[in-house]
Amino acid sequence: MAVDLAPLDQALESAHLPALSAALVHLTGDLSWLRPEWRPMYMPLSRGETGVPEAEQAKMRAAAKIAITDYLTGKRPMAPIPGPEAVRQMMSFVAGADIPDGYGEFLSDELALDGHSSKDPNWSSPQLKAAARRLNVLVVGAGMSGILAAIRLTQAGVPFEIVDKNADVGGTWLENTYPGCRVDSSNHMYSYSFEPNHFWPQHFSTQPVLLDYFRGVAARHDVKKHVRFETTVEEMVWDEPRAVWKVRLKTPSGNEEVEAQAVITAVGQLNRPRYPDIKGRERFAGAAFHSAEWRHDVDLTGKRVAVIGTGASAFQFVPEIAGKVGSLTVFQRTPPWGFPVGHYHEDVPAGMNWLMEHVPFYDKWYRFWMFWTVTDGLLPMVTADPNWAGPTTAVSELNFGFREMIAQAIAAQAPDRPDLIAKVIPTYPVGGKRSLLDNGVWIEALKRDNVELVTEGIAEITPRGIVTVDGEAREFDVIIYGTGFYASKFLWPMKITGRDGVDLHASWDGDARAYLGMTAPGFPNLFMIYGPNTNIVVNGSIIFFSECSVRYIVGCLQLLAETGSAAMEPRREVHDAFNAKVDAGNSLMAWGAPQVTSWYKNEKGRVSQNWPFALVDYWRATLAPDPKDFVLTKSVELVG
Repeated sequence: MAVDLAPLDQALESAHLPALSAALVHLTGDLSWLRPEWRPMYMPLSRGETGVPEAEQAKMRAAAKIAITDYLTGKRPMAPIPGPEAVRQMMSFVAGADIPDGYGEFLSDELALDGHSSKDPNWSSPQLKAAARRLNVLVVGAGMSGILAAIRLTQAGVPFEIVDKNADVGGTWLENTYPGCRVDSSNHMYSYSFEPNHFWPQHFSTQPVLLDYFRGVAARHDVKKHVRFETTVEEMVWDEPRAVWKVRLKTPSGNEEVEAQAVITAVGQLNRPRYPDIKGRERFAGAAFHSAEWRHDVDLTGKRVAVIGTGASAFQFVPEIAGKVGSLTVFQRTPPWGFPVGHYHEDVPAGMNWLMEHVPFYDKWYRFWMFWTVTDGLLPMVTADPNWAGPTTAVSELNFGFREMIAQAIAAQAPDRPDLIAKVIPTYPVGGKRSLLDNGVWIEALKRDNVELVTEGIAEITPRGIVTVDGEAREFDVIIYGTGFYASKFLWPMKITGRDGVDLHASWDGDARAYLGMTAPGFPNLFMIYGPNTNIVVNGSIIFFSECSVRYIVGCLQLLAETGSAAMEPRREVHDAFNAKVDAGNSLMAWGAPQVTSWYKNEKGRVSQNWPFALVDYWRATLAPDPKDFVLTKSVELVG
């Protein structure tokens, strides 16, 4: 089918030129597109400098137009896939930095230039296919990770069923419908590596667009036929003699028990809203709700509205409602760091989408650029220097410089409001808490005449409003809680009983741990996606972690099938050594600094959420399970 070339000129004007140069190498086989003088130098959080001098850009685009036109009109066939050395050269060019040793295989796998990835299940032998059919897996959750698990299990030929508490797939993007809800990772990276979308309307899409994406992926892979909706797991008990999980479900028609040889939890960390423990909260006479349970039946027009909390959700919905309400009072305990990203609400240029769709490999190299510059490329800026002797507002010289850059960007938004700036620039190190993206709308909202930012603590909530610790009482019609989630209560409120009647939550005692964030001793064939210490702060998209985790979990199921084992669980010493390494790593990150408190730390004060190392380290650790890390039980026959 002929491609309409009319948009090509416009497309080239909006192109990310380093990614385009790499794509042109694929089309032509000519490495001269990677001129050393064209190699970009990126600033942190930038939109992406071209590297091509202004005087040469027109010539470069003209040459690109000829090459693309020749390919799309059939005049020139595509060149062979470049060899490893050429690919490494292309990586360094697009990244604007020499790719360190140890990253080549990892980044090549992410690029998947030959259409294959280590994340694709490889259950090709007849014996393995037959063993796969004897497995029986229950997946809990049909959000991003649950859909991913379903796709990979289907590809492996493993029978499974999914249960989800909601009425549709989508997880967090189905549940969170507050005004302004959107992703804070670029969509060209916040999407499945094997299911790119070439037509994202914005760089950081809104909730309805993201829900459509995940619904679309689920539909293309026929995931829904495996899902039992409006069904929750009440309890799971490991049946040792039979090597199965006996799972009690709460369904619309009552309780039911099912059995599965393995259970994969895909329930996320941020899905159980947390309300603050404030005296009198239940006494408020007006409408009150959590941002994750937005009351669309409550008309905020002209109302006196209070918002408690200034985290990620409030950062998005406050600017949306500020112009609608009569008055808005925002109660802030700790300000967030807002990274300056000017295109946070901007549309993706139509020409960019055209290139994604029609120029082979452009989408891969554009995603690669993002992957490098906003993942491991940022990690050094939030890494602590044990010898740092500077102020406690930073953890290293590099972190201090990063802090100053962002603080200046915030202050520049309200030069006439030093009182406001003093309240919104954090005193903790950048990276200590969840950092947000800022294109100026947050400060603009707080500067409005009908908006007040209150930093006094809340003493109590009364039937008519809120009283702060200084004794001032304010009256409100509506209170909105932007107070986060029970992030550290992994797998709560499910009751999970493993070997010897041990309760998982009792064994964790408020300090959840798992080997590689996925498996725990004493709980055979229980696998977690987005489990303890698999969250990220500045370096990457959670979809990357989920894809690595699902690859590993499917690998565990393959190990069971290949060895004829009925059960597997990590060795205690392996589990403990891994967690000791993670704890040591987190102690050297901004979020592990002793002066920082956040939801990244659990009730024991330990960082139970975050992965402290580079993405390449998690990728490498989860390539495939090492049988030596596990206790494999072969004493019972596989069920199925």
